[in-house]
Amino acid sequence: MKISNETKVGTLTVIAITLLVLGFNFLKGKSIGSKDFKLYAVFDNIKGLANSNPVEINGKQVGTIASTEFTPDMRLIKVGINLTHSYDVPDSSIAIISKDLLGTTILEIKLRGSNHYFVNGDTISTRAIPGLLDDAMDKLDPVLYEVKNAVKALDSVLITVNNVVNPAAKNNIRNILDNLTVTTAKLSASSASLEILMNTQTGALAKTLDHINAFTGNLAQNNQKVTNVLENLDKTTAKFSNLDLDKTMNLLNSTLADVKTSMGKLSSNNGTLGLLINDTRLYNNLAATSNKLNLLLDDLRTNPKRYVNVSVFGRKDKSGPLLIPLPDTVNAPYKKP
Repeated sequence: MKISNETKVGTLTVIAITLLVLGFNFLKGKSIGSKDFKLYAVFDNIKGLANSNPVEINGKQVGTIASTEFTPDMRLIKVGINLTHSYDVPDSSIAIISKDLLGTTILEIKLRGSNHYFVNGDTISTRAIPGLLDDAMDKLDPVLYEVKNAVKALDSVLITVNNVVNPAAKNNIRNILDNLTVTTAKLSASSASLEILMNTQTGALAKTLDHINAFTGNLAQNNQKVTNVLENLDKTTAKFSNLDLDKTMNLLNSTLADVKTSMGKLSSNNGTLGLLINDTRLYNNLAATSNKLNLLLDDLRTNPKRYVNVSVFGRKDKSGPLLIPLPDTVNAPYKKP
């Protein structure tokens, strides 16, 4: 049965729309062909977590982020988690948000021992984990505090020494203290600048890391599109490689050989067409017949009574027939055989 072009186009259109819908749902983090196991988690700050970001347990991806939406008072954010299988997750486990080495925000489930497990639709507990910048500031602040305490203790020691040294030594020590004060002031200014630089909200370093995070997030979201493009290109090249070019070329060569053979027969005196094209006898016979016909017509025109006599008492034409056509046949002159 021959399939019409309209049926083929309609079938390809349905397949293309189906693939488009399935690909769009896949990019949104929805599983295709399997039933999801969904959990929920509530955070006050999701740190750039977006749909389709991975969900990991012990470093292995077990699902994706399905949704992120505010609670009614907009103070908290409710995160929907799609697990690819119905894993036995203990109900005492917690969910935290972290970033990998490439800066991609992920949700990690920390397992805790328990004899009871979550069921579909449960809400998992969460815990805030400070970022790298917060850790750096937490470690830097105690150091600055200890430096200030050391300066105060040193100032007390110098006051005590000032009471026992001579005026020249006092002047020297005063200069040292002045220099130390300037150094402390510069150190405080440097620490303030460093704090501004490393501020998680307005710092230049934080903004740079946010830009890098946004770039890597976009790259991760478009990873499937790049994969689809490469797969389509691979399928196209595979189809080209599967074409039977040898068979087509052999058929073309055979057709050209038949045409060449036919043209050779036309050029020779073999066969009816060859004789019609190459043998001059047919032309000569036709030319002779044409001349004879012209002679007959001229004789009929000049001596009609020889051929048609309608007179009852007329005199019979006793003149002889024409031997050559009359001069008015100049456009078709008689050719002597």
